[in-house]
Amino acid sequence: MKKDVLISIKGTVVSEGGVPDIIELITAGRYSNRDGIYYISYKESEATGFDGVTTTLKVEGDSCVTLTRSGPSSSRLILEKGRRHLCHYETSYGQLMVGVSGCRINTRLDDGGGELTFNYALDINSSLVSQNEVYISVREAHKTVC
Repeated sequence: MKKDVLISIKGTVVSEGGVPDIIELITAGRYSNRDGIYYISYKESEATGFDGVTTTLKVEGDSCVTLTRSGPSSSRLILEKGRRHLCHYETSYGQLMVGVSGCRINTRLDDGGGELTFNYALDINSSLVSQNEVYISVREAHKTVC
């Protein structure tokens, strides 16, 4: 099962200053289910700072979300509830190894779409960089007939 979907993403980042930075995006993408694991993918744009990059979320229930970016910038972040992972993250300034500590993952996904919420902390050299929360809504894209 692969479907064309409309993906709504709202991300909140709180860094050192304590002032939340909210990012919202609505984009077209693809959605699939393989053996109970859901995949959400979409192409980034210049507006997100990742022009030409494809982002894929692999959702394994309420226990693990893997975010993979491929293209001109690549990265892989593993968010697992209650665990810290060292992950590769590529920026325009070079590559970093960041610590990703998964705090909470809530999925309400089925074959028709649904919602995913997760939050996590990012650290570099064990120093907290930001607290992050992401809300994603996946809805089947309706095709119009003229």
